[in-house]
Amino acid sequence: MGVHDSEKATSARPSHYAWLASTTFYAIIATCFLQALFYLVRSRAIAGESTDKNGVKPDFARPSSIAAVVIQSTTLEVVRGVLKVLNLLSPVVAVVLLAGSLCAQEQQSQAPSSAPSSSSSALDSAGIRKYLLGPGDIIDVRFFGQSELNTTASVDSDGNISSLPFLETPIRAKCRTEKEIQQDIVAAYSKLINKPQISVRIAERNSRQPATVFGAVRTPTRAQMQRRVRLNELMALAGGFTERAAGTIQILHTEPLMCPEPGEEVEAAPVEGTNLPFQVIQIADLRSGKAEANPIVRPGDYVLVTEAEPVYITGSVTAPTGIYLRDKLTLGLALAMVGGTRKEAKLSEVRIYRQKPGTTEQEIIKVDYAAIRKNQQPDVFLKAYDVIEVPEANPFSASRLSSTLLGVVSGSLTTLGSGLPNRIIY
Repeated sequence: MGVHDSEKATSARPSHYAWLASTTFYAIIATCFLQALFYLVRSRAIAGESTDKNGVKPDFARPSSIAAVVIQSTTLEVVRGVLKVLNLLSPVVAVVLLAGSLCAQEQQSQAPSSAPSSSSSALDSAGIRKYLLGPGDIIDVRFFGQSELNTTASVDSDGNISSLPFLETPIRAKCRTEKEIQQDIVAAYSKLINKPQISVRIAERNSRQPATVFGAVRTPTRAQMQRRVRLNELMALAGGFTERAAGTIQILHTEPLMCPEPGEEVEAAPVEGTNLPFQVIQIADLRSGKAEANPIVRPGDYVLVTEAEPVYITGSVTAPTGIYLRDKLTLGLALAMVGGTRKEAKLSEVRIYRQKPGTTEQEIIKVDYAAIRKNQQPDVFLKAYDVIEVPEANPFSASRLSSTLLGVVSGSLTTLGSGLPNRIIY
């Protein structure tokens, strides 16, 4: 039988069981109904033989009385015959019920055994069943047939389990799975007990410190990681970036890598003093899917999504406001973010006020934005806390003279029109 055939047979079993249960149920209901019908017909027949409704004995010479008696007797015989058949089939019904219950119990016993396989695969994919123990973890040790030896033991700072009863030699636990530790414990107790049966499971996972995510994320959080987690998964757990994200992610490693894999020995070096390993990731690289921009986050790491510093835009623009300085923000992009400049703006004399480092003085940078728009000059990159001022042109300058004259003429006409009397012609 192929895989598909076995799956079809397995899926067909519940329907067979349902048909069997429904048939048995209907047979029981039919038996009860026929018994009630039998006693009812019998009582009516007896009553009919004695008297009618008026207390007068029936006249069997009449055709209607003869037909009624014949119908009653025939119905009584039919019901009695059906009851005899059902009585003969009652053992068969009992056997069918017993077989159905046994099949149902077998199916229920098989269902839990198949469920752990799917859950175990899910656990394996999540990495929990391959959890490597570390200092602070607690295991539960059970002895079958010798419950007085049951105990819980913790992994000490050296990575060993040294509190098991009657064992002098500690069991190495750091960077090992519970199955590997179970084998060593069984081997150690085999010297004291004949064929010991011991189970070991992890009761508490305390060796991994949570990673902290904060900054320009929607949900700052602490993540307790029981497996290897990459940066993009941790960012999704924190709800993603906010509009204040500056464009970089800073990862500060506070603890060495506990169980390094081949090629990660350098990351397992002890952290000395304030010389903490520091890593900077570009958000643009992470979004583009670059492998080097999606590292594994260690337990105890601090992940900071840097928040952008403000840039202020004032003057002759559509919506003067402050915006956040993101990576490689230029003057042209900043002006576009506030709706662009107005018609009366003097684009050739845009000024940028920039704070000089370490002083209270400001540096004034004059920019010809009109030339930038014509691609005659390169655009200017902005810095944090820059103040951009877009001045207005003189009302009688060449760029605004036509609009000024048009405004004067339209205003005069409006004033003249408002002073004329209003006449009504009937």
